[in-house]
Amino acid sequence: MGFSDERLASILRTMRAAADSYGRPHLHGGIGLRVIGNYIECCDALDHRLVFQRQGGALVFSFYGTHDQVRAYVRNAR
Repeated sequence: MGFSDERLASILRTMRAAADSYGRPHLHGGIGLRVIGNYIECCDALDHRLVFQRQGGALVFSFYGTHDQVRAYVRNAR
């Protein structure tokens, strides 16, 4: 899947924001960090989300896709 430079920059900004706010609940709302099962998701754009897994005190990126793709990914990863 190829992304424009603008989309890649947005994804990286969202990854940084997720890492900066992880473990600081008062900041979670600002970027929309939300727990879904064993995963944490946040919105990159209105139609796309990033999915992370918790490993110790860190977030590890695991998937990027639309709301429906994320739901399928989480459902199938169990």
